[in-house]
Amino acid sequence: MKEILFASRNEGKIQEARALLRDCGIKLYSIDDFPGAPEVDENGTTFYENALKKAETLSKYTGLPAIADDSGLEVNHLEGRPGVHSSRYAGENATDADNISLLLKELEGVPSEKRGAAFRCVLVLYKIDGSHRCFEGSFEGTIALKASGTGGFGYDPVFLPADDGRTLAELAPEEKNRISHRGRAFEKLKQYINNEL
Repeated sequence: MKEILFASRNEGKIQEARALLRDCGIKLYSIDDFPGAPEVDENGTTFYENALKKAETLSKYTGLPAIADDSGLEVNHLEGRPGVHSSRYAGENATDADNISLLLKELEGVPSEKRGAAFRCVLVLYKIDGSHRCFEGSFEGTIALKASGTGGFGYDPVFLPADDGRTLAELAPEEKNRISHRGRAFEKLKQYINNEL
């Protein structure tokens, strides 16, 4: 069985990663399995820079190949914001509810047809020999007028996938994983793991 670190402390992302890689013959660790693991300052200007920095730092710390994800929401009306700052949009220690509240406030009065947005996910697999591969996924939709649903995490309660009247937070986890930006990036990663590792 291959052992790989998923370089995250976000329980929602860890559960999704385990579900998405369930049939790959992998034992997937998280950062929480390594007490004392360093915090990585995500100060890159792109999702790729942040994912690579996390994967490299934590692979070197643990001695395991590492997968790191950096994802975010890009809203057309806000010129791509919150983007790489998605998880801390309302401030360094912002909760999901804080971020959603700020986003909805900034979009107040903007009609539905101008609330286009996309989730983007960049995954980096960093190997112990120093080589790495990148896998991307994106997922388009619109920002709802108000939050709805109790599933998922992050901006899921306000993201409406194209051609579906439900927010991501109203979908079953399997449904979300099948269509989401992270699901699409992980599908590419899975093919690579199954064929190359």
